Amino acid sequence: NAEYLPMEPDDYGPDIFCEFVIDFVRRHKDEPFFVYYPMCPTHSPYYATPDTVKSEADKWKHTKENFKANVEYTDKLVGRIVAVLDELGLRENTVVFFTGDNGTGGQGKAQPTELGARVPMIVNGPGRVEPIGATGELIDTSDVLPTLAGFAGVRLPEDHVIDGHNFAPFLHGDGDAPREWIYSYVGGRRVLRTKRWLLENDSPDHPGRFFDCGTCRDGSDYRDVTDSQDPEVAAARRHFDEILADKPVPKIAAKKRAKTPKSPGK
Repeated sequence: NAEYLPMEPDDYGPDIFCEFVIDFVRRHKDEPFFVYYPMCPTHSPYYATPDTVKSEADKWKHTKENFKANVEYTDKLVGRIVAVLDELGLRENTVVFFTGDNGTGGQGKAQPTELGARVPMIVNGPGRVEPIGATGELIDTSDVLPTLAGFAGVRLPEDHVIDGHNFAPFLHGDGDAPREWIYSYVGGRRVLRTKRWLLENDSPDHPGRFFDCGTCRDGSDYRDVTDSQDPEVAAARRHFDEILADKPVPKIAAKKRAKTPKSPGK
């Protein structure tokens, strides 16, 4: 809260941030509260955690092997927050969203592909969310705001464009998620996904690859139908063209590096 917090050499940033969240929850336990908690551990660089550090020098070694430890520590931090909700008797009436912000580093992140946009999302709240388990429904990060408003029983501003959809009724167990497709882009390339069909790495100047995913979600059974003349594929492509007709396609101009004048005598 804009106040300097003295720290010791052995203090661990993610623990401090987690304690701040817990303190906030305790201070607001008797009123509605909202916490947005962007976590650090699974973002590179991957350092050892307090549970895995072996020496002082080991604290500052960035290795891929530490990624597993960071994931496990993230789980531990979430567990601490959930334990406090239980302790304060708030668990039944609190909805917890756990999700990533973009594709996993080293596994598609920053690429105009499904892996560049797909992240896990877990929504939990014993008294507010039906325990439906894994689902093949489509959800987009832009849906979080309308869904929070839905849970809170408040209206979204009518003078501001909101791309997301309220999927609180789906979480209550009242039907399917209200989303037919998901759209994403990186630079000048875009990704479009319905439950069955997927278009990757596409732009008006660069036709992308088109896949029939069936009911698969992990890429193991996707069929590349980019060049297929099958009527069903052609109909799906026309539907995608209709969806993309009014979607933004940022044009990234190629930057030409200016030549640095050589110094005299070089």
